[in-house]
Amino acid sequence: MSTMTLLEAANKAMQHEMANDERVVVFGEDVGLKGGVFGTTQGLQNEFGDDRCFDTPLSECGILGTAVGMALYGLRPIAEIQFLDFIYPGFDQIVSEAAKMRYRSGGEYTCPMVIRSPYGGGIRGGHYHSQSSEAYFCHTPGLKVVIPSTPADTKGLLIASIRDEDPVMFLEPKRIYRTAKGEVPDGEHVVPLGKGRVVREGSDCTIVAYGAMVPLVEKAALEAEKQGKSMEIIDPRSLVPLDEELILESVKKTGRCVIVHEAPRTCGYGGEIAAIIAEKAIEYLEGPIARVTGFDTPFPYALENLYMPDVRRVMSGIAKTFNW
Repeated sequence: MSTMTLLEAANKAMQHEMANDERVVVFGEDVGLKGGVFGTTQGLQNEFGDDRCFDTPLSECGILGTAVGMALYGLRPIAEIQFLDFIYPGFDQIVSEAAKMRYRSGGEYTCPMVIRSPYGGGIRGGHYHSQSSEAYFCHTPGLKVVIPSTPADTKGLLIASIRDEDPVMFLEPKRIYRTAKGEVPDGEHVVPLGKGRVVREGSDCTIVAYGAMVPLVEKAALEAEKQGKSMEIIDPRSLVPLDEELILESVKKTGRCVIVHEAPRTCGYGGEIAAIIAEKAIEYLEGPIARVTGFDTPFPYALENLYMPDVRRVMSGIAKTFNW
């Protein structure tokens, strides 16, 4: 076991797979000698050479289209997009090409590629560097969407994503790149996609959160405990495929649910989770499902602390489902 940050864990996952599989290549803007805008790919070019870790032109469409071609010809590309906010020029390559390759070829071809990108707020990046647009990709059949919240999960989920036969959106919560620290298994460590995690066991209310919202709701759970309320926290880890069974089991036990994410409320992924609970566990509910989310506005620069969910707003969501 080694103690590392979430950012370091992502680096170790790529290093491990590049060392064990010569088909794995990493590319994107400034990912070479500079190591990427956050330093996530630091040292990979020095270790594996500039034919396996290299810089690209500033063209998201070009980066992602190249990754699709590489995947179809037998490589295992990892394409980095500097910020999720920048991905839209390459959106068509993801949803119209990569996501549909297995279906359109009748299973003859797969598109094993990983698109890594930091997402979300917390760094005062304003509306062009802070978006949480995971729901766009969850809506596209053929894509898998993975969001870690701990260093150990980052390494294990990224290795699983690189080895997967289908395209994976691997979204990294940049707010906790360096603040989330924990023990990470050395060497081989794989966390299967589609299996959620019980972060904290409880009996009175389920909180579902992912990414940077997980450590936030852990703080809220401690506050609720002071009021005599026992919170169970579920981290889905992957949104597609989603571990419905884990969420439903928890809600059936607690009878209440609060869903927390950074993305805007309307059509945010929390709405999907709420619908699943309403369809499959409504008879167990003792209060309404509460959503604590970002607002339906562009992500603000000066008012970032008001836009993003905080402990106070999570506590308000908990109160809503208890006081019904």
